[in-house]
Amino acid sequence: MAYIYDAPSRTFGEYLLLPNLTTKACVPAAVVLTAPLVRFAADPEGPLPDATNCPLTANIPITSALMQSVSDDGLAIALARCGGLSFIFGSQAIDEQAAMVARVKTYKAGFVASTANLAPDATLADAIAVTDRSGHSTIAVTHDGSATGRFVGIVTGRDYRRGHTPVDTAIVQIMTPVAAMHCAEAGIDLAAANDLIWQHKLNCLPVLDSHGHLDTLVFRKDHDAHKQHPLENVDAAKRLVVGAGINTRDYRDRVPALLDAGVDILCIDSSDGYSEWQAETIGFIKSTYPGRTFVGAGNVVDGQGFTYLADAGADFVKVGIGGGSICITREQKGIGRGQASSLLDVVQARNDYFRATGIYVPICSDGGISQDYHVTVALALGADFVMLGRYFARFDEAPGRKLQINNQMLKEYWGEGSNRARNWERYDHGEAVPDGAAKLIFEEGVDSYVPYAGGLRDNLETTLAIIRSTMCNCGSLRLPQFQRRARLTVASAVSLREGGAHDVILKDARLDSVDG
Repeated sequence: MAYIYDAPSRTFGEYLLLPNLTTKACVPAAVVLTAPLVRFAADPEGPLPDATNCPLTANIPITSALMQSVSDDGLAIALARCGGLSFIFGSQAIDEQAAMVARVKTYKAGFVASTANLAPDATLADAIAVTDRSGHSTIAVTHDGSATGRFVGIVTGRDYRRGHTPVDTAIVQIMTPVAAMHCAEAGIDLAAANDLIWQHKLNCLPVLDSHGHLDTLVFRKDHDAHKQHPLENVDAAKRLVVGAGINTRDYRDRVPALLDAGVDILCIDSSDGYSEWQAETIGFIKSTYPGRTFVGAGNVVDGQGFTYLADAGADFVKVGIGGGSICITREQKGIGRGQASSLLDVVQARNDYFRATGIYVPICSDGGISQDYHVTVALALGADFVMLGRYFARFDEAPGRKLQINNQMLKEYWGEGSNRARNWERYDHGEAVPDGAAKLIFEEGVDSYVPYAGGLRDNLETTLAIIRSTMCNCGSLRLPQFQRRARLTVASAVSLREGGAHDVILKDARLDSVDG
């Protein structure tokens, strides 16, 4: 007969954290939220490790979901600048997804390979066309129009007036020639390059090799942007870090295109990750591109699923089935488990795996988060980072349309299992597809709206402030310390009601405001 678990399936909303001693050192400004993203070796005899030796980390334990309505290049840029990581959705054409990844990788960098270039015989019309196509107003002029040609000069938007300067004007007439510019030699470090920018009051510093060929560019605005975003998540070349979703169907074609675009980490997108197809996909990536990227897998809801994927080589494992606000897998198929119960089971298996192998495999909690404090509960229960969909879909940077309905501003938010997304690869069981026929026979997601919430940065700062404050209440300054010290209790329905405003009539903020 079927095995029945005795414990009920629990969610994050059923738990409350108990405070520990808050020392004078426990202040929010001292909290460090750095989280490991991929597997790494550590001493199995010691405590659970922090992110110090992890080859890829995030500066905050928050990632955005692999969804059409959430993670495009716009949101990926905004989240990486705030310290997190986005996984660009994979339910699109390979070249379109790769282009999104490339836009994130070239958005901000210390040393930038020039992507807007012209030859000396070009005209202003060519420059305008390059600017409109690439979005870059700074264009390098090289002898052959390539990104690594002999550097001749540079043209920017300040060198001409659209609609006033004749479009047939030769570029060499309006550009700043190399002889009149301050340049750096290849091999200079970023700190020295920024010193030259400030010393000579430059907006752009060309870096040239010993033969006068263009190597890279360094921009003042990138330094300024970094100062405004001290937690930004960047790679060794100071480029923003970005992930991408893949499936178990076209990965042989999709993965190399994403690697060429510069992707830092991959994640297999599936509602049920406990499958041979995922193990096969992981094996292909690890054997074909050793050391070139990382790949996460999932989703799973118990220790067996975790161990299977960890043994297959998954760099992190994603936990959760049916807990997302737009997911109806449990309703449609009766498959899933409460997110808190899933996480507790998987974390125990992860810890056992670490003790046995000396390899720490991070866990991503995906779904089941409807309140800011649920993120903190997920971290306390052992998740290394969380993945959010609805949370980010509310923001300006998310790709969903913003519209007004019944005097309320809303944004569109649809699930990958919905008829709108048509992401059948996420849910299929490996059957052949005759003549490219659609495979989405029934839906496991809905098409919906979420209340519009404004910009990502302001909202995320509030969420992070709540996390830091809660960790201080629990006497912790680091995530591993928080997981060791956290104490939780199951809350009754009455105690949950008691925890909110009750037995009062709340004022309407609009009526309570007074003109000054």
